This record gives sequence, structure tokens and C-alpha cells, in this order.
Amino acid sequence: ECRDMNAINQAISNIGVVPVIKLNHPERDAVARAIALCEGGVPVAEVTYRAAGAATAIKLMSEAKPDMLVGAGTVLTKEQAARAIAAGSQFIVSPGFNPEITRYVLDKGVVMMPGTATPGEMEQAMSMGLDVVKFFPAEQNGGVAKLKALAGPYKTLKWMPTGGVNAKNLADYLAFDQIVACGGTWMVKKDLIEGEQWDEITRICKDAVKTMLGFELGHVGINCQDAGQAEQTAKALCAIFGFEYKAGNSSDFAGSAVECNKAPGRGAHGHIAIRTNNVDRAIYHLGLQGVKFDESSRKTDAKGRTKAIYLQEELGGFALHLVQK
Repeated sequence: ECRDMNAINQAISNIGVVPVIKLNHPERDAVARAIALCEGGVPVAEVTYRAAGAATAIKLMSEAKPDMLVGAGTVLTKEQAARAIAAGSQFIVSPGFNPEITRYVLDKGVVMMPGTATPGEMEQAMSMGLDVVKFFPAEQNGGVAKLKALAGPYKTLKWMPTGGVNAKNLADYLAFDQIVACGGTWMVKKDLIEGEQWDEITRICKDAVKTMLGFELGHVGINCQDAGQAEQTAKALCAIFGFEYKAGNSSDFAGSAVECNKAPGRGAHGHIAIRTNNVDRAIYHLGLQGVKFDESSRKTDAKGRTKAIYLQEELGGFALHLVQK
């Protein structure tokens, strides 16, 4: 069961954003809601018990989209937790830290993310074996700056901030590697659900994913025949554009824009490097769109996080690889 719990925490981390949804008409809206999220590249939902039909919504969403991660939020009693788990909830989130409910959910072998705001609550959660907790309400409690201050003593703890997280500050939160994902209602505003504007919800989810991944051109790599040609090409670019020439072992750089490989590498002409905020998240989200990666090219850092990886396909004679910003 522990392995499943780790897998769910890892899946939440890969997805990166967790929409917190309140459904007043689950029979009408739950399935359409699940489809809208999945089509937006966000196959996860925290269904809040602030609405009466939460258990029904969890059951309907789980049945309609078995691959989706469906959890329950605002769980305040053991009865609510029991009903949510019976309905198929794969994780339980509470606004505050209640040791009794936390223990109950963990004993059932289900992922529990209790809300925490203070070092005392975080330590109590850690003493129960938790390494992922909710941080709520995040902005009102000092936001990402507070979490960075707490990271010194709590190096192994990961947080899911919720409360005041939106499209504008999402990237700031997720840039900190102890943040597992961000929860929020901004992707699933009440008026959009009430108005059954599913396309708009899908669009907002896609935007959130785009913001989170932050793709941008890193550099272009040119395949040169030998070291001499690489040096000549790089220096010519520097002479024209005033870039700084940087010599390397296997390639020379013209500024940070163009890499000149000393021997033909991947791609008929060379490669294009796309920088991203988080390579592992990018691999997951591009994978949802059917993009395939060359596992043999994966490079990782000391913590096991992916720093760079090549896509399997070439475009226009160029290999493509993702690199960590």
C-alpha cells in the first residue's frame, strides 16, 4: 500500500496543479467536469466537501475517467473521510491538521494531505510518517517565502500550497523544488461550472500547464564536421553579433544562443534545446499528448531529477531536447 501512496504523490507532483472543485449538481456536472480537466492536461481533482454531493461527484468522476486521480477536500470528520474513501477517493485533503482524522485515513492505506500552517503542525504530521502536507491558506501565511524559510529545518518535507495561488504566482511557487504541486480554484471557477462552460475550463487548464512548464528556446546546436569547423563557425557568429566565444570539450558556444558541435551529433543538422521549468513535469505532460522520449539520453542530477532528455522524433532535420532552466 505504501508503494501506491508514493505513486499517487509522484503523480500529483508530475501533474503539478490540483484543481479544487465544488460541485453543487454532481449528477449534471461531474462527468463533463472530469472530461474538461483531462482534456486540459490536468487529470486530477480535489472535490471539496463544501458541497453536499461530494461523494457522488467523486464516484461519478472516478467511473467516467478511471485514469484520473480523484481526491476529496475539506474533509473535517471521520464520517466524511469514510464516505470519500468508499466512493473511490484516492487522496484526502483537510484544511487543518487533525491528528485523529489523519491517523484514520493513513490506517486505511489512503494518501492524506492535512493542512498545515506552522512548524508545530508540520512536525506532528512528519512524526506520523507524512512527507507531503498541504500548506493553507498559502498566500495569507507568507507564501513561497515562508516555505523557503521553513525548508532549512525540514529538508525532506514537501508542500502543496493552496489558497491565493493563481495563474500569476503559480510559476513562483513551483520554481521551489520542495513544492509538490499547487492547489487552487482559479482553474475551475464556480461561475464556469454553474454555466457549464467546459471549453473555457479546458482552456484555463491548458494555460496553467503552459505557465507551469514555461517552454522557451534554449539554444540551437549545429553539427560541424570537426573541431576546426566548430571553432570557425562559433567565432564567425561572435564576430557578427558580438556574442561571447566559449570553448568547450565537445562543442564551442557563440554566447548562449548557438552551440557548434565538434563532431556530428544527434539530428541530421543538429539539435534544438528547449528550456523548461521542470523537465520531469514536461516529460509527463508531453507524454499525455503522445510525445515519446529516448530514455538512453536521460541525464539526472544528484537528487535523481531529470536535467535533460531527447525526444525520439526529429523535426526539420533537428533532434529536440529538453533542458532544465
